[in-house]
Amino acid sequence: MMENGGDKFRCLVRRKRVDAATQTLATHQLARKLSLFDLVAIGVGATIGAGVYILVGTVAREHTGPSLTVSFFIGGLAAALSAFCYAELACRCPSAGSAYHYSYVCIGEGVAWLIGWALILEYTLGGAAVARGVAPNLASFFGGVDKLPSILARQTIFGIVVDPGAAILVVIITALLCTGIKESSLAQAIITTVNISALVFIILAGAYLGCKTGWPGYEVSSGYFSFGVNGLLAGSATVFFSYIGFDIVASTAEEVKNPQRDMPLGIGIAVSICVILYMLVSAVIVGLVPYYALDPDTPISSAFAGYGMEWAVYIITAGAVTALCASLIGAIIPQPRILMAMARDGLLPSFFSDISRHTQVPVKGTIATGIFIAILAFFMDVSQLAGMVSVGTLLSFTIVALSILILRYVPPDELPFLPSDQQLNVGRHRDAFETYVAGRPLLQNVAQDKLRRRKVAAWSITMVCFGVLVVVAAISTEGLSSILCFILSGIGGMLVICCLTVLNSIDQAGTKESFTKPGGFMCPFVPFLPVASVLINTYLLLNIGAQTWIRVLIWLGVGVIIYIFYGRGHSLLFDDVRRPITHTDDDHADATLS
Repeated sequence: MMENGGDKFRCLVRRKRVDAATQTLATHQLARKLSLFDLVAIGVGATIGAGVYILVGTVAREHTGPSLTVSFFIGGLAAALSAFCYAELACRCPSAGSAYHYSYVCIGEGVAWLIGWALILEYTLGGAAVARGVAPNLASFFGGVDKLPSILARQTIFGIVVDPGAAILVVIITALLCTGIKESSLAQAIITTVNISALVFIILAGAYLGCKTGWPGYEVSSGYFSFGVNGLLAGSATVFFSYIGFDIVASTAEEVKNPQRDMPLGIGIAVSICVILYMLVSAVIVGLVPYYALDPDTPISSAFAGYGMEWAVYIITAGAVTALCASLIGAIIPQPRILMAMARDGLLPSFFSDISRHTQVPVKGTIATGIFIAILAFFMDVSQLAGMVSVGTLLSFTIVALSILILRYVPPDELPFLPSDQQLNVGRHRDAFETYVAGRPLLQNVAQDKLRRRKVAAWSITMVCFGVLVVVAAISTEGLSSILCFILSGIGGMLVICCLTVLNSIDQAGTKESFTKPGGFMCPFVPFLPVASVLINTYLLLNIGAQTWIRVLIWLGVGVIIYIFYGRGHSLLFDDVRRPITHTDDDHADATLS
């Protein structure tokens, strides 16, 4: 009797904790106002930055030659692998936090903290770098950098080159984002429309000039693939980073009217539009001017100037400036939502989880993010730290692909209570499940068989990751003998193939897991597509410079210290708050037999 009474008391206390958390959640909701059009505008605007106006010349001159269009296509396919993974998780787990939230659900709190900490670095440095790029582009409208108004021009104070224009732009956009998500998406749509219009002008005017002159850029003596297959792949690896931005759409999942339908479509349409625009722009520019004659700094403006269209520079500059503004909006939007998700889980102070009752956005987190980015953009030239942005992105892409494998083959049976609106019904309570199957030998055998399959799947996923790491390390390590490289690559490749074969033979979990939304988009070709994404992202990660990795590891080390001394002690997992979910007999039978 005493034991039963104690169990009832603990259940009562646990239920009160969950009810209190649920009531708190009910008063802190983001506004569900975003439509499919809003998602596409956010995704395209955040992805198509001003880099494409420069990247065309650099990659064509150094890597691809006239085959730049093919590199953009290959880079788009590689990005699409990650986009498929994001699309499934965004509609099955539609909550703020993006990759942080997915890794929290599928892998664990420690890994999720590191991913969230890396994303904070990515968006902060990315936003500061974008903001500092506005003044040089605006200079074209004023006739040169020297003629910029003093409030926009860079100045030297005590030996430090400051950029007041960058800080002012960040403050303006931060104020805009505080007004509400619908207002922010509308502004993003207008800015993105101007940028796309500039790109369409480049395509149409360039096509007219190319047809008129016979496309001289394609008549080079070195042929279409001037640098061979190696150059083509190197160019694809470079332009891959120009597709970064679609993941920002996933961070707004909690503010979408119909996330299960619109999130996959929004991500897919955004990536498709970017691929088409990139390919058409690159095809036109490398066709107008031979690749070796392209200006590495202003390839598009110089190409049109060479045909006597100097006035086109103003249209191109308008596109570049609006692209920077759209990219800055895309860099600031997700960060307060990630901070909010981490604060909800207790890993950061509750200050970041506050949502304004009037605008229904995390105003405090947005202001804090904007102030920090504005200070960084004002005082520091972050161009040398730009590589750190890529690390955060690639780490999140890798974790998202792994989360798909875990969700399909080793879905969590029990999850901590996570204070997000779609997580009020979390994982299946293990005690209730064991009570149900007790006394049912057939179901006990089925459950044991399912447990064995889960263990096999878990080990297969682990060994796939190890095999991918061996293959990529062998290929990327300089100075490694060809024989040793071949042996290591062969061992790693065989390990990956064998484990993929095992995974492919194991039944996948359905979409009825109680901690995810049922139905919705499902990533195709699992396990092969997520593993291909992991392979590509790991290769790009290992080929990032050593200096960049040192800086990233220092940042992650700081994050580990904060997690140990603050996050872990304040985490919701510290009290082991879990919510039991009641199921009918039919629900248990279906879940067990699946």
